[in-house]
Amino acid sequence: MTGGGNITNITDFILLGFSDFPQIVAGLFVVFLLIYILTLTWNLCLIVLIRMDSHLHMPMYFFLSNLSFIDICYVSSTAPKMLYDFFQAKPTITIVGCAIQYFVFSTMGMSESYLMTVMAYDRYAAICNPLLYSSVMTPSLCGWMMLGSYMAGLSASLSQVCAMLQLHFCGPNVIHHFFCDLPQLLVLSCSDTFFVQLLTAILTVIFGIINALVIMMSYVYIVISIMKITSAKGRSKAFNTCASHLTAVTLFYTSGMFVYLSSSSGGSSSFDRFASVFYTVVIPMLNPLIYSLRNKDIKDALKRLQRKRGYYDPNDDRHPRIVANLSPKYSDAASPRHDCDQCSFCVSDQNEGEHREGVCHWTGTRHTVGLTVPPMEISLR
Repeated sequence: MTGGGNITNITDFILLGFSDFPQIVAGLFVVFLLIYILTLTWNLCLIVLIRMDSHLHMPMYFFLSNLSFIDICYVSSTAPKMLYDFFQAKPTITIVGCAIQYFVFSTMGMSESYLMTVMAYDRYAAICNPLLYSSVMTPSLCGWMMLGSYMAGLSASLSQVCAMLQLHFCGPNVIHHFFCDLPQLLVLSCSDTFFVQLLTAILTVIFGIINALVIMMSYVYIVISIMKITSAKGRSKAFNTCASHLTAVTLFYTSGMFVYLSSSSGGSSSFDRFASVFYTVVIPMLNPLIYSLRNKDIKDALKRLQRKRGYYDPNDDRHPRIVANLSPKYSDAASPRHDCDQCSFCVSDQNEGEHREGVCHWTGTRHTVGLTVPPMEISLR
């Protein structure tokens, strides 16, 4: 603290964290460390998988990879400091460090809120306008939408931090939380917080209520479109496409709204702190599981990756395969003949001799679109 006349200015805060539970500190540390490691691992693996597999280079998975990146930054803004403070006798953080932590946390949280809305629109375009989907969700539009999400979160968070830095802190400096959250900081301020509270309310309406309403409207149209599908299989497939996103949205908004409504007075009970762990640490860990466990494209991509990394024995009878004897006229000159059961060129429409573009996952051979191979040159072995 620094004194100036009769005013004492605080230069750092004490983060109470979970220090009032000394009997379970070691257990909490192990649990939160494991959650943090799993969050980083699963989200990084999902980003790498989407990047490596060309079948996942679609708008839905482009947004999903960005969601994983946001979740990594989101959880890393609070978890490392929380884990470090578990074994500190007096865990402190400077005002500047507090502002930086809240800036990263708020930027990623509000960017994720906008990204959830963007992903809802993507599902709306895919289900309600399937024939126009590829022309509507172009790579350039997806890029601009993603950039807009980041910029919206960045500008909103920057305005909050700038307003927060105008506050003066001269009284108690104990934050009853494990990270610098705005409601707890406002209670400790000695200056008028009306403008910051007004700004926070406006941003809550924009990033919380309006985004949630847009998502709800999108799903109303999605449900209407799904109910028009005649086949039960088609309806089930459409519902499964949206189920993961709807689950993630529900967890994100309900947990965040519950915690901020319960701590709007600035207090932070033990229950509020544990509830905050759910939306700051647990949800980023659950998101890659929610989007992957029942996702056929992700499962197929994992199988393709395993086949690429695995060893294939052409003499192993457990691997049935199509043998294509192709002349250079119909195949790449570098590989006029290969044995393969995973090449879409070899296995597609073999009875009619029509073949499409494909990449052999064993040899890396890429074939040309529109070639016709005489059926007699292809035999099953």
